Amino acid sequence: MYYVLLVSHGEMAPGLHTAVKMIAGDNEWVMSAGLHDGSSADALAAEVKGLLQGVTTDDRLVVLADLMGGSPLTTAMKVVAEMGLLTNTVALAGMNLPMALTAVLAGPDVELDLLAETLSGEACNGVEEFVIPADEDEDEDL
Repeated sequence: MYYVLLVSHGEMAPGLHTAVKMIAGDNEWVMSAGLHDGSSADALAAEVKGLLQGVTTDDRLVVLADLMGGSPLTTAMKVVAEMGLLTNTVALAGMNLPMALTAVLAGPDVELDLLAETLSGEACNGVEEFVIPADEDEDEDL
């Protein structure tokens, strides 16, 4: 089986999860958890462990996090390690909607190494400036 876990500070991961559901449908193998204000890393660890309880060493896991070195990512990866799931896990930070959608739509047969490279590209390509071209006719009126 193939799983995608979104983790973040606050409501970013659950909110992103909702957006992914709107576009790609509701998939039980996509999960999310957020470290809430006033909550502890231990509470997040317990939530992540609960979400991953059905994941086995035969499964593949993609962990997407809001930022590198943050408590959500380090906590989730500690749980992944404690559960013996590191071998078939790829983790990336800097998640955005295109990145999460690509992970979800990649499907269960995708190679994790190739997916990691693709997701890194999606994270960068998903950020671009939206420019409204100036109407050339307006400039002539000046």
